[in-house]
Amino acid sequence: MKELSQEELQNYSKQAKTLVDGHKSIYISSLTADLFPDISYAPFVKDEKGVFYIFVSELSNHTKNLLGQKKASVFFAQNEAESKNIFARERMTYACEVDEVEKGTDEFNTLLDQMTEVHGNTVSVLRGLNDFHLIALKPFNGQYVVGFGKAFTVDVTTGELSHIVIDKK
Repeated sequence: MKELSQEELQNYSKQAKTLVDGHKSIYISSLTADLFPDISYAPFVKDEKGVFYIFVSELSNHTKNLLGQKKASVFFAQNEAESKNIFARERMTYACEVDEVEKGTDEFNTLLDQMTEVHGNTVSVLRGLNDFHLIALKPFNGQYVVGFGKAFTVDVTTGELSHIVIDKK
């Protein structure tokens, strides 16, 4: 397989950003106390450093999992209806460390204000409930797949992509 040019890599990097920025919710894979995988979703906002924030209830399994295990994987995928080939949907996966944002801090209030702007007044209602936690999902590595033979590792600090090439010798 030929090596991709810098221009091609930059174009794929922009495409990856567009995929993530086109979502209002995030798929979350977390681990139970017994280390059993659990999948869920939540609305999110993202800061300028690429950290994803979700505001979730203790009634949800993923909240207990995230606060207990402190790690998660998050996933964004192209809409199935937009995909030319269901086996080759565009997708982005990040491995994340998990932290809770302390209630009542300036950071907490600023992020929930941002979340209200993006997701509407439901956030204002949830803000008054004591069982909700603001959780930061901090990516430490990522993988972006555009199709067959087009998989990339993602530098989470710069957004730069590196083409994954498998030597078939």
